[in-house]
Amino acid sequence: MASIKTPCLGICSTTSLGDVVCRGCKRYSVEVINWNGYDDAAKSAVLSRIERLNTQILEGKLRIFSVPSLKAGLDRYQVPYDESLSPYCWLHNLLKKAHSRIGSLEEYGVYALGSFAEMPLAELCELIENDLLVLSEAHHARYVSANKAG
Repeated sequence: MASIKTPCLGICSTTSLGDVVCRGCKRYSVEVINWNGYDDAAKSAVLSRIERLNTQILEGKLRIFSVPSLKAGLDRYQVPYDESLSPYCWLHNLLKKAHSRIGSLEEYGVYALGSFAEMPLAELCELIENDLLVLSEAHHARYVSANKAG
């Protein structure tokens, strides 16, 4: 069995800015620092949490109608993605790394839902990122920081 790859997108704010939650992959700083020392079960647990949070936020704003088109876009821009995770995680990676090069989401097998369809893509990406950071930071405060205090 192959070792579990890092979800790093090359946009690490935990090591460069000291953020508690990475603005790229959404791992906690301790997870970024200790990733290579984790066994596969620990890595899988981290990826599972990231997958649930990404899916929760993105499914409420976007719909993927063509996974092959999404994969083609990821490959075109050489954006890393883990095929074992939800395509919504892949979509997050694409938006994070290449949103400025995307003319139309539909070209990538995606459309925006409801009022989000009227937003400029840059604004929608910023909203998604803010929502993900708030949710990730709340999860960290509830389950990580609270356990350190107790």
